[in-house]
Amino acid sequence: MAPPTTPSGHRTAAWRVPRLERGPKPRRRTELGLLLLVWLIIALLFSLASLGTKGNLPPHTIGFLGGILGLTIGVHLANRWLVPHSNPVLLPLVAFLNGLGYVEIVRWNPVAAQQQATWTLLGGGLYVLTLLVVQRTRDLDRYRYVLLLVAVILMLSPLFPVVGTSINGARLWVHLGTAIQFQPVEVAKILLAIFFASYLADKKELLSIPSARLGNRLVLDPRPLLPIILAWGFAIVILGAENDIGFAMLIFAIFITLLWVATGRLTYLGLGLGLFGAGAWVATTYFSQAHARISIWLDPWSQAQGRGLQLVQTWYSMGSGGVGGTGLGLGHAGNYVPFLTTDLIYGAVAEEMGFIGSGILVIALALMIGAGFHIAQRCRTDFARLAATALTLVLGFQSFFILAGVLRILPFTGITLPFVARGGSSLVANYVLIALLLRISNDAGPGWAESEVIEAELATAKSGTS
Repeated sequence: MAPPTTPSGHRTAAWRVPRLERGPKPRRRTELGLLLLVWLIIALLFSLASLGTKGNLPPHTIGFLGGILGLTIGVHLANRWLVPHSNPVLLPLVAFLNGLGYVEIVRWNPVAAQQQATWTLLGGGLYVLTLLVVQRTRDLDRYRYVLLLVAVILMLSPLFPVVGTSINGARLWVHLGTAIQFQPVEVAKILLAIFFASYLADKKELLSIPSARLGNRLVLDPRPLLPIILAWGFAIVILGAENDIGFAMLIFAIFITLLWVATGRLTYLGLGLGLFGAGAWVATTYFSQAHARISIWLDPWSQAQGRGLQLVQTWYSMGSGGVGGTGLGLGHAGNYVPFLTTDLIYGAVAEEMGFIGSGILVIALALMIGAGFHIAQRCRTDFARLAATALTLVLGFQSFFILAGVLRILPFTGITLPFVARGGSSLVANYVLIALLLRISNDAGPGWAESEVIEAELATAKSGTS
């Protein structure tokens, strides 16, 4: 009997438990070494922060560090089993960012740190589950419209009268009872990124090669662009209705950049700038949140005791950190800055670890984004290449928007810093995103250098047994 097919005609393979691939895994050895190094760094930072705050180590220190080590080894073993040839650098960078953020969160809000630890454990579990469910990159391509439908439902759910909740002026939250509360848009952004990648990979030739005649000239046919523009426009309208300008900017930036990457035509960048200008005018004119954010950006000092208090106090804290910082556990930002561990955790790092520590944080984020683009470069299919690019752009633009907002390069949006800031929805969704990136990386196969190492080690093993 032939395997079942999807409506598009693709054959599907039945899901099965993956087999453990035997033989040398040089990339996983590299990953394990880096993870152990990260664990030592986080253990040192946690100890220093505890000593600086209380003068002694808390009684649960050994259990806490053992739990981190156990989670790290568990995720690493899952990688050895499910994605043995994936990028070896990405997970250690994520572990470093997550651990650094936790050290600052437990320093200022121990109760929230317990919640963050729970979300981290859940994120690790969903990371492994994602690798188990998505066993081939092409499976994501086959269900592009299903993913779009799920993304739309998730974005609409905060507007439902029973489950939707407004917090700080933005209606982004969904609550199920009193115990569970999350932001569906965090998952929707991943699904939209995959949909954009799938559609553009399928239509890239029509979108990049002039095929419609206008008088005596051939021009780009706009018809293939209409469905994806409608999907993007609908997402922006929903986010506007929910009064969340930050995520609207994120989706817009991903869409325009991916369109340019897929086609290589600067025309689309020009179109994006025009749409951005029009959207910025509409947002500042009709959305109170956008108007307030821009007014704070232009003149925060006149509102230093009001709406600008959060940013102004953060800048004072960063300035007091200097080059080397006040020392872990010795800062005072949490006494003056509201929502320090969610919106402005970069300021907390800059105060206690100084310019050096905040620079290391930015470098770690840049390396993570660079690893994502490296995965995209090694992909063998257009969809895998664009999907890896889109997922990396999610992390890249999210990091850029929040850091630019803190440093007053752009208006402050309140988007969480990936893996560092407190926020369960963002943390769990980003772990799923990293799992998808590593699945794409694994499907690209081992690089030539790794193949040579594997062949050499297998030859050595055979010669030793003969």
